[in-house]
Amino acid sequence: MANPAHIAIIMDGNGRWAKARGLPRSAGHRAGVEALRRTVRAANDLGIEYLTVYAFSSENWSRPQAEVNDLLGLLKLFVRRDLAEMHKAGIRVRMIGDRASLAPDIFALIEEAENLTRVNTAMTLVIAFNYGSRDEITRAVQTLARRVEAGQLAPDDITTQTISLALDTRDFPDPDLVIRTSGELRISNFLLWQAAYAEFIFSPHYWPDFSEAHLRQAIEEYAQRDRRFGGVGSRDMAL
Repeated sequence: MANPAHIAIIMDGNGRWAKARGLPRSAGHRAGVEALRRTVRAANDLGIEYLTVYAFSSENWSRPQAEVNDLLGLLKLFVRRDLAEMHKAGIRVRMIGDRASLAPDIFALIEEAENLTRVNTAMTLVIAFNYGSRDEITRAVQTLARRVEAGQLAPDDITTQTISLALDTRDFPDPDLVIRTSGELRISNFLLWQAAYAEFIFSPHYWPDFSEAHLRQAIEEYAQRDRRFGGVGSRDMAL
């Protein structure tokens, strides 16, 4: 199997990484940003077309305010510090998630990153921020319901394609490979619709320890899989 065109990553384990070292959770988040930098560069070097990272979920607002502020500050720092480098490398930056409730400074930062890099073609970095898949699907359904109410769309014309086009990810292909770090075996409300036929790899490593070698290992494991998409795989056909 060829390399995945689209990799999505649930970056998990910052807090436990810090706890294991007797450090505050904020240190784990800072180390997680360094892991993100490494992974973006590695994915671009490996020719991955799309990389989606779960940066901040819609449920993360329930964390202690100090931790939320730290996470938001790190996001700002990452974009401000790395945007020029990503732009120079030809990386396009896009965001998915609910933008309606974002603070003006966060909204402006995201808009700046998207506008500056909009014509880049080397790789697309999709940042899932204030994102939850159930929320995304709910917003898509509301959009389609308004179109039906306005007479612009018949109920029978609602298909999997029209739903996909109403999602935040309408401009991107579905992920081929979803990686979750830290050994947790769940997907935590991430790309529920889009990952219907993705391959999953659950890495035992905490996110701050995730390296280019781990990314390569995940890609190599993916290449050994036989994707069926509900049909009969190539290996079964050979039997």
